[in-house]
Amino acid sequence: MALLERVSTLIRANLNDLVDKAEDPEKMIKQVILDMENQLLQVKTQVAISIADQHVLEKKLKENEDNDGQWMRRADMALDQHDDKLARTAVERAMTYRSTAESFRQQVEDQKTQVENLKGALTKLQQKLVEAQAKSDMLIAQHRRSRALGKATQAGLNMGDQSKTAAFDRMKNKVQHSEATAQATAELMADNVEDQFKAMEKHDEIDRLLAELKAKRKAG
Repeated sequence: MALLERVSTLIRANLNDLVDKAEDPEKMIKQVILDMENQLLQVKTQVAISIADQHVLEKKLKENEDNDGQWMRRADMALDQHDDKLARTAVERAMTYRSTAESFRQQVEDQKTQVENLKGALTKLQQKLVEAQAKSDMLIAQHRRSRALGKATQAGLNMGDQSKTAAFDRMKNKVQHSEATAQATAELMADNVEDQFKAMEKHDEIDRLLAELKAKRKAG
């Protein structure tokens, strides 16, 4: 039965492997659960139909068994009346019902087997669906963590790219050079002011010494 084959495929499915192989694990796990729910509904419907068919077959079996017994009683009545011909006809009719009953008996056994198989598949599929529903959030969260880790790793690899590292080093050197230039300029400016004050002091000292010298000459 195609339905049982589809159900069997879903029951055997390894959810972890499906998530690992899927391009979109979240979409995949939701689709698997949806498929299970749809198949579960179909199996429930088929179980109900199969049980109904079993009841019909069992009813037919009983009818033929009853007819078999009834015609055998009639054959017995005919013998009581010493009517062998009528008794023979009744036995032949009983044998027809007996043969039909045997056919129905085999169908009933086959139908019982099918019902049990469907019930077993229904139970297993229900268990698999519960497992999938319980695992879905965990598997999706696990996939998201794995994807985030992959992005972080890729970002780290990108940061380690030689061209980007070299560009960063050049920018760093440029900033350091600018800082050094600014500091040197500041130092030069500081030195220039210092020299100006020293020149002023020297000029004043020269003027003072000249004044003293003139004063001594006048006094002499």
